[in-house]
Amino acid sequence: MLSGSKSALVTRRQFVAAGVAGGAAVAIGCNATDRGNWEFLTVDQSRTLAAICDQIVPADDFPAASQAGVPDYIDRQLIRHYRRYQDEYRRGLEQAEALSRSRFGRELASLPARQQLEIVAALEQQKPEFFALVRNHTMEGYYGSPRHGGNRDAVSWKMLGLPEPPLLGRAQYDLGKGESQ
Repeated sequence: MLSGSKSALVTRRQFVAAGVAGGAAVAIGCNATDRGNWEFLTVDQSRTLAAICDQIVPADDFPAASQAGVPDYIDRQLIRHYRRYQDEYRRGLEQAEALSRSRFGRELASLPARQQLEIVAALEQQKPEFFALVRNHTMEGYYGSPRHGGNRDAVSWKMLGLPEPPLLGRAQYDLGKGESQ
């Protein structure tokens, strides 16, 4: 559970160690205008999603979720494996924006981190299914394979001290030679 008090905040390592870092899917909505480089999300939706993801996996000694490409991962999956979540993402992101505007009069991505955390915590309480979906997809994008668009530069694997797995298609005899990928 998210909380605004410092005593209730946990580090990313504590979160992973507690086994909460499950996976599922995060998805968002589609508006045929203003997509930028996004496949499903609009630019505005991608900013909202990035703000939410960064409250789930904030920067510390390692990059935040958005810096690790999590919104890119979710965007890609929403037009592929997670199509079924498109409407949930559209509605959930709209609700997050409405909540932000009603409380602070501004879009979520433009708020300071403390206010973003307040909105995301309220979202967790008011829309728990959507929050769980985004949380799970954020974890997938942050800790999964970089080939799917998230975990840019394998940052989470480096954080956890895990070696990067060999590239797909590498001959097995190359694995024992201690070569770096």
